[in-house]
Amino acid sequence: MSAPNPAPAASPAPASPGLLARLGIDWFLGALLLVVGLAYLAPGVGSKSSPVPWSALTTGGVAVIFFFYGLRLSTEKLRAGMRNWRLHLVTQSATFVLFPLLALAVRPFFHGAKGEALWASIFFLATLPSTVSTSVVMVSIAQGNLPAAIFNASISSLLGILLTPLWVNLVLHTGAAQVGLGGMAASLGGQVLLPVALGMALNSRFGAWAEAHRQQLRVFDQLIILALVYTSFCESFAENLFQDYQATDLLGLAAGMVALFLLIFGLITLISRLLGFSDEDRITAVFCGSKKSLVHGTVLAKVLFANTIALGTLLLPLMLYHALQIMMASVMAQAVGRRMKAQQPAPAPAGR
Repeated sequence: MSAPNPAPAASPAPASPGLLARLGIDWFLGALLLVVGLAYLAPGVGSKSSPVPWSALTTGGVAVIFFFYGLRLSTEKLRAGMRNWRLHLVTQSATFVLFPLLALAVRPFFHGAKGEALWASIFFLATLPSTVSTSVVMVSIAQGNLPAAIFNASISSLLGILLTPLWVNLVLHTGAAQVGLGGMAASLGGQVLLPVALGMALNSRFGAWAEAHRQQLRVFDQLIILALVYTSFCESFAENLFQDYQATDLLGLAAGMVALFLLIFGLITLISRLLGFSDEDRITAVFCGSKKSLVHGTVLAKVLFANTIALGTLLLPLMLYHALQIMMASVMAQAVGRRMKAQQPAPAPAGR
């Protein structure tokens, strides 16, 4: 009669993965740490000198992501997202007003030529537009307002072409008057707007299929994020971006970038709650408003800081922030997405 007694001892086993998942410790976090380690050990594999066409792969992957987003979007959903002016105002104000003001507030803490150059690079980071692909991917993973995320991320890129040079010339006095708009507009159109439009055109035919395969498409999103993290760190290590800095300098700068991200994330969350945003809108505001675009930063730096500052020093905070924002936001988006899914009502039993 005592034989059945050991059975309950097996019950803690399935609880362990659930606990790890609630803490955000899952395969994706492990994969993030793995790709950073691989980038450090062999940066040439994922850099521009690699025979592997990483840029084409990630660009194409992002375009496919937005095509699938378009499949899940109807014109009614997109119009509803565009009408949410309070959400758009908060998101764009965080990107182009709150970030630069925080950078200006810490200026007195930077001294000497090296400190001034570092602060200039941090201020430049603060003036940049939000990312497009990463922001929307994170909102999708966290189950936020996807149509509003696509609108905000896209309009941020367009606004950044005008507002970033305005801020930089106003505060740093670089004297650069114009930026090549054609290349950025073409990139935005080809990588984001065109795939979304094509997907929306096919929404009536394949939209149901896209919704039914959301989990599989989410894994594809995560794989593209891993590729972006990997190539970002490979570029940093391959170009010896950290060689002029001691380990303590890099750790301090990385800690500062983490603090900046968390501060912005917290402030947007607070503002969103004070304004009574829904959970979906708050998710969109924090994940779109807290990002900074490495692509725009690299292009704009070559124009705005031509022959005035070393691009390696200028891009160092941006490279760190770019990689860290993806890693932190990925973990946060996973956790928020699980919580949002848990809050959804269970489907009604069949036949009722």
